[in-house]
Amino acid sequence: MAVYALTGFSLVSLLSFGYLSWDWMKPGLVADVPTSPMEKPLPPAFTRPPHIIFILTDDQGYHDVGYHGSDIQTPTLDRLAAEGVKLENYYIQPICTPSRSQLITGRYQIHTGLQHSIIRPRQPNCLPLDQVTLPQKLQEAGYSTHMVGKWHLGFYKKECLPTRRGFDTFLGSLTGNVDYYTYDNCDGPGVCGYDLHEGENVAWDQSGKYSTFLYAQRVSKILASHSPKEPIFIYVAFQAVHTPLQSPKEYIYRYRSMGNVARRKYAAMVTCMDEAVKNITWALKKYGYYDNSVIVFSTDNGGQTFSGGSNWPLRGRKGTYWEGGVRGIGFVHSPLIKRKRRTSWALVHITDWYPTLVSLARGNLSNVPGLDGYNVWPAISEGKESPRTEILHNIDPLYNHAKYGSLEDGFGIWNTAVQASIRVGEWKLLTGDPGYSDWIPPQTLTNFPGSWWNLERLTDGLRKSVWLFNITADPYERYDLSEQRPDVVRALLTRLVHYNRTAIPVRYPAENPRAHPDFNGGAWGPWASEDEVEEWEGGGGDPPKSRGKKKKCKICKLRSFFRKLNTRLMSNRI
Repeated sequence: MAVYALTGFSLVSLLSFGYLSWDWMKPGLVADVPTSPMEKPLPPAFTRPPHIIFILTDDQGYHDVGYHGSDIQTPTLDRLAAEGVKLENYYIQPICTPSRSQLITGRYQIHTGLQHSIIRPRQPNCLPLDQVTLPQKLQEAGYSTHMVGKWHLGFYKKECLPTRRGFDTFLGSLTGNVDYYTYDNCDGPGVCGYDLHEGENVAWDQSGKYSTFLYAQRVSKILASHSPKEPIFIYVAFQAVHTPLQSPKEYIYRYRSMGNVARRKYAAMVTCMDEAVKNITWALKKYGYYDNSVIVFSTDNGGQTFSGGSNWPLRGRKGTYWEGGVRGIGFVHSPLIKRKRRTSWALVHITDWYPTLVSLARGNLSNVPGLDGYNVWPAISEGKESPRTEILHNIDPLYNHAKYGSLEDGFGIWNTAVQASIRVGEWKLLTGDPGYSDWIPPQTLTNFPGSWWNLERLTDGLRKSVWLFNITADPYERYDLSEQRPDVVRALLTRLVHYNRTAIPVRYPAENPRAHPDFNGGAWGPWASEDEVEEWEGGGGDPPKSRGKKKKCKICKLRSFFRKLNTRLMSNRI
């Protein structure tokens, strides 16, 4: 099927702006990056398990990397991607916790009970303890495992902490939204606490250090203290570029010509993160890991357009099941790749990293049946076809039901009021309320013609509960084919029914007052003992008195209130 011309705004016009003409490599931006060692012919198989560095960024938009034509400078990412394999048919989840849970377990949200929203700081909830995690499998294979950055997979009891889920060491935050310098996080007016942890202890002494720099420095220290002869796995989950929008001034100065203040700060944060990745890559080379390493780069969800991010030219934003919410930036850089310097259109999903990395590590997958991910290394390294042919983006029965959805609209087999999305081959189906559906150009422009996407917002979606797109021919989701192809709609609804039969109940407990940082020494952290779990998971009873010295939150409560309120308004509490 041919790609249709854009209504009211030609494709040629868009190309003239440069937003659809991706400049895969910008030589002028990468001159300061150290040159890579001369590549050597590889043996038929790896001589030893490779070192694995997995870098995950937070809320980085699809458009917000240089090789996608961005106005943001990312010379390191551009160069690493250009020398490796760019994944241009790569999918993630629309919000934080779901993507992280699927990376760590290799399973869809419906199979972990985390199919609704995120894990909030005061919920007695975490990644299910019966799941064998990716770092645990790598430990079994003889790897040293380390995590640096944002966890956001629950912490209400110690068994939920990263150090209890397969990581030998951990430095980072447990919640989803902390100050980049003070590491304070407010989950509502007056509910503020400190959130930076070293292992299972609060890292009070690290306050004041910008998190992007702190995390890159920690990775370098880990590499310096480890032997490159022994396999290592480092999961680097940058807080960047999630709100609050904070960056060292020297990076903001580079973008002083940007008229949009949020975009300016956001761009500075992306470039700062890019330099952190350069430092990590340089440490791999300096300490002798690089030649036998695999670097995976991934975003966790679409960009938040109200906070400076851009998913252009894709539709939608963070928190939605449109392509702008679920299609991610992804690439693999490694001297071990057989066919380098290319773009792959193989279908890849974030669940695929679990079996792919465990297989690279020569680990045993036989005792973790039922994974939703596939080993996609042959597709990445050799250019073979992906074993994946479909993706369940999600089924969320708790999300607000679409007003105009019904079982009748779903041919009597599926209630189209339920929020769900699936891709099978080139077809993508959405039901219920997929979320905010605009196409939003980069916000550095002023007086940009806007009639064509505003018209779509006014005429599409209000009375609909089913959409069908040919994503291969129409990656920007402009042409709904649900009425023209009811046969395809029925087939994809049948797949949703199949997946829904395998779903476990949603786990989304009520927030518990016991989790308040004031009862935990002023910091976010585990609050339920084994004896308390059954009592407190239901949210009842009175919170016990503080057991330790209370430390006041370091930030002004009034400032915290307005900052948190603003963040929630922009992200719809996601």
